[in-house]
Amino acid sequence: MRRNTWIALAVWLISLIAALNTGRELLYNTFYLVTIILVGSWIWGWSNVRQIGLARRTRSRRSQVGKIAEEQFEIINRSRLPKLWLEVRDFSTLPGHHPSRVVSSVGGRKQRTWVVRTPCYRRGRYQLGPLTLRSGDPLGIFESRRVLPQTFSILVYPATVDVPGFRLPEGQIPGGDATRHRTHYLTTNVSTVRDYVPGDGFNRIHWRSTARTGRMIVKEFELDPTSDIWIMIDLDPTWHHAQPWLPPDEHDQPAVLWSERTSSFELIPATIEYAVTAAASIARRYLVERRAVGLISHTGHREIIQPDRGERQLNKILETLAVLEPTGTLSFDRVLTAEGNYLGRTSTIVAITPSADGRWVAALRELGRRGVKSTAVLVAADTFGPAPRHTNALAELWASNIPTYRLQRGYDVGSSLSAYARPEGR
Repeated sequence: MRRNTWIALAVWLISLIAALNTGRELLYNTFYLVTIILVGSWIWGWSNVRQIGLARRTRSRRSQVGKIAEEQFEIINRSRLPKLWLEVRDFSTLPGHHPSRVVSSVGGRKQRTWVVRTPCYRRGRYQLGPLTLRSGDPLGIFESRRVLPQTFSILVYPATVDVPGFRLPEGQIPGGDATRHRTHYLTTNVSTVRDYVPGDGFNRIHWRSTARTGRMIVKEFELDPTSDIWIMIDLDPTWHHAQPWLPPDEHDQPAVLWSERTSSFELIPATIEYAVTAAASIARRYLVERRAVGLISHTGHREIIQPDRGERQLNKILETLAVLEPTGTLSFDRVLTAEGNYLGRTSTIVAITPSADGRWVAALRELGRRGVKSTAVLVAADTFGPAPRHTNALAELWASNIPTYRLQRGYDVGSSLSAYARPEGR
């Protein structure tokens, strides 16, 4: 109960005691008036949150860092009586999401709508809802609440940037292996022909064979002779660092300017965010080129996405990267050694880590002796907080002839992934 409610009840009790002790008609009338006001105010406040509909529509259950999550809210007054004011309070966990509103003067059989556009700054899975509907009487004596417990989730993918300058070492493919992998994609490599079956595209028809045999003949394709790409992310919490961060207050400028402001977003100053953004960008770049890309990470358990092609594979990788956190229990060198036992000479590793420990560099060298090519993306953890200098690991990578890209806090990820990193003085 609110302070105003206690005051009103105290006035009601005092008027009752005064009327009973004095027997004066004026005090009885005062008591009756206070009683009518209290009862009427309670009924008014109680009815204000009844016969109210609240609709919440989300444009998409998927968004991405640097883009906008949009929701539309609609309050419907199903009563013939107007509602003087209604407060809608939201308890979503999406950073920077502020859909709470105070709606005034909703007429009978009327509705009010508003749209909330929230820039997404942090990847992850977030809860939208629940909602609390609050109202009261005009005198502010009583307050009524209704809890709307319905919730649903929204997944925010990590940001992706263009990395046209990122290069991988050429993979070594034993002769004949590439011709044993059939694919439904159209490639420049035709392996054989067969009879047409319903569902085959006309662009697969081999017209010379069709003319020679008198029946429809289509081409079968094989994969291009390129290696599979394995992206491996170091999730050892020992090496990950982050700076304090809070979502900026977007209400200091009109909503019409938000899209412009978020077009040049800055990543959260955390090594894991830079690492995940690099992984997502590299995966998107090579999946667009129809390369086979897979993902390996070790959190509390082994997370693996087998190499595949296409838009569906990109969505699977982005969904996994959206919720990755540095909660691993294995050092990165042990991850590389364990997973490298399953990789052949047709594989290329993209190792992404903030670790300054040289043991993971030695693990990549050992894999290189077995014919597994690798590229390193070194997140300079010492630019995010107190951490060992990354220059020693960079020098070891350079001496091992492992192509290396360096990510530093405040530097553009796309530009950093387009130029090889060199040790100091080289």
